[in-house]
Amino acid sequence: MKLTHNTILITGGATGIGLALARHFAADGDQVIICGRTASSLAQAKAEVPGVITRVCDVADPTSRDALTQWLQDEHPTLNAIVNNAGIQVHRDFTADPGMDTLEQEVAINFTAPIHLISRLLPLLQRQPNAYIFNVSSGLAFSPMADVPVYCATKAAIHSFTLSLRHQLRDTRVRVIEIAPPIVDTGLGGNKGSGGVSLFFP
Repeated sequence: MKLTHNTILITGGATGIGLALARHFAADGDQVIICGRTASSLAQAKAEVPGVITRVCDVADPTSRDALTQWLQDEHPTLNAIVNNAGIQVHRDFTADPGMDTLEQEVAINFTAPIHLISRLLPLLQRQPNAYIFNVSSGLAFSPMADVPVYCATKAAIHSFTLSLRHQLRDTRVRVIEIAPPIVDTGLGGNKGSGGVSLFFP
């Protein structure tokens, strides 16, 4: 990856892995844009990483995604990297109540949103000298955990999609990279004994 002067969008960038990536890229001199669902979490992230640009966006909502991508094209035409990091993990027991009311949201955030954002932003990325798409999957894509079956399925889908997209873009200037983090303490699926994101991204 070009070492500095990137303009990078990180979805779910206000906490956990997204915030750690924002901190890392900002320290390298990149312009970092983070989006998240709530203004309060974005404000807290900006207090921790003062240089970041924030944007409220619910990536589960197609209208909100459209507004984000239009804003990026209008206000940040040098965007050359996107990190599809936003994700939710819902415990579901299909022998009891699988929580179908939240299933569409989990699929939308973890799988549909990255595809939609890529499709909308790919023309902009292809105009840059160097461009990057990072899709955050999970080790659970390869070794699923029964308590979170839909989450595991969406991450397996992201893994498969990333392989196909990389092949389709092989003759372009856009590199497609999968990030499959280990279990870390992000507030999503890890715990205090898992360690922080610096274990895989110092």
